[in-house]
Amino acid sequence: MKKDIKTRADVFLLVTSFYKKVRKDETLGAFFENIKDWDEHLDRLTTFWESSLFLKTKYFGNPLEAHVKVDKSHQNNISELHFGLWLNLWFETITELFEGENAENAKRRARKMGTFLYLNIFQAR
Repeated sequence: MKKDIKTRADVFLLVTSFYKKVRKDETLGAFFENIKDWDEHLDRLTTFWESSLFLKTKYFGNPLEAHVKVDKSHQNNISELHFGLWLNLWFETITELFEGENAENAKRRARKMGTFLYLNIFQAR
């Protein structure tokens, strides 16, 4: 039986497992090629998701600004396809590793975040 996402270590496992898939993905991988320090990036994303799920860690950053910048650096090519693939890999990774209330919350929050980012990236164009 799988356990729920309850600790920073659980979030780190989710984030690192997910980004292993993303980096190998033929469509999504190119968007992550410019990341120089993956350890720092994974730590930042772990903090982001820990903050989002548990509401006790403080995340300092601007995900929208980061995604708009990536979109511009890729000639405004981010589309709904990319968000759909990202979301499918996220759901797949959660389902492989966890089950429970926080796991389901991580799926809901990712869906909301994807919609928010998608709409605002196009608005920024």
